[in-house]
Amino acid sequence: MPRLICAAADLPDGGDAQRFELDLEGVRRPAFVQRWRGQAFAYVNSCAHIPVELDWNPGRMLDDSGEYLICATHGALYVPDSGLCVAGPCVGRSLQALRVREENGQVFLVDGAGDE
Repeated sequence: MPRLICAAADLPDGGDAQRFELDLEGVRRPAFVQRWRGQAFAYVNSCAHIPVELDWNPGRMLDDSGEYLICATHGALYVPDSGLCVAGPCVGRSLQALRVREENGQVFLVDGAGDE
């Protein structure tokens, strides 16, 4: 069943992401949804290199250029629409993507991903 994450208006293009949590395989995990180039993309908030959250301040996922998601711990850069790491210690690996959809001015997690 789809789960409401936030209002679409709370997710400005190129702005801060909206953080949320979900259960994956019985473990509560941080996640985020980021609007980039007009579309919402969601990922588990865990670097592909080591399991640390990406944001240097809550919701701050994009680098200064606004072109990449960045891990604040060691600078790994990820393409926002695919989660693929293109620079840093985990090049070629990807963030764990989550499916989201926008409907009636709301952003929903549609994976379920074992979430309650």
